[in-house]
Amino acid sequence: MSDRRIQRIIPSMATSDGAGVKLRRSLGSRDDLRLDPFLMLDEFYSDNPDDYLAGFPNHPHRGFETVTYMLDGHMQHQDSGGNTGDLGPGDVQWMTAARGLIHSEMPQQTEGRMRGFQLWLNLPAKDKMQPPAYRDIPAHEIPSANAGPGATVKVIAGEVEAAGVRVAGPAVAGATDARYIDVHLDAGASWETTLPEAHNAFLYVYEGSAHIGTGAEEVPHRAAAVLTQGERLKLVAGAQGARLLLLAGRPIGEPVVQYGPFVMNTRAEIEQAIADYRSGELARYPVKRLNAG
Repeated sequence: MSDRRIQRIIPSMATSDGAGVKLRRSLGSRDDLRLDPFLMLDEFYSDNPDDYLAGFPNHPHRGFETVTYMLDGHMQHQDSGGNTGDLGPGDVQWMTAARGLIHSEMPQQTEGRMRGFQLWLNLPAKDKMQPPAYRDIPAHEIPSANAGPGATVKVIAGEVEAAGVRVAGPAVAGATDARYIDVHLDAGASWETTLPEAHNAFLYVYEGSAHIGTGAEEVPHRAAAVLTQGERLKLVAGAQGARLLLLAGRPIGEPVVQYGPFVMNTRAEIEQAIADYRSGELARYPVKRLNAG
């Protein structure tokens, strides 16, 4: 069984998005810094309301999925299909923009900590123009399992083995078969798991520090560590413990043409997306809410 190692480090870069929300972007900070099928990973984290109060007012999407995972704070989603959804600590929203929608994500607090992540996950060409939909996944629906001494995993999507038991997350990623796992390790604790060998995978350490394998390869704090292909992954926490995201997905292997919030396969498709947005067509698609949260 082959081991996963660090292939490439993508440091997170300070930036802003929406109406000026401060965040850190690793994957997606440049067009060449992607990992098929993953397009972008943003971490937002601030105790200063000035960094997040402006939020993300109405904006369009087409051609991919967004996954928002809240650690702290309260955000509200509204979309062109007339839906409203609330995200609190530990909640997830899995939105398949597909052929398109317009939505907003606005803070529902005026003070305190706002913290979480947004992942952009590509769709294959056959799914890019399917009807848009989203699912709110409350924290209590996301399984958390003991994965051995000092190790806990929360499984948002896909499945993973924890202490000899297969744990499946509530989200289903379709063609990309994505795994999205939040791993918590106490100081010095270790955890070993397997991933589909053909899946691309990366880690993002958002607290503490972690090493791959024997400890020779350290995953930098607040950076995406792209992993080599393989089946087995062993993580070891540093002296302060570690909290990290583990993401893996089946590569799509198709051309990616991105223009801001539109991700398609050709320039002509991007031009059509822009035209549909400007004409108002994008806002007229029904948006299916897959559950009530």
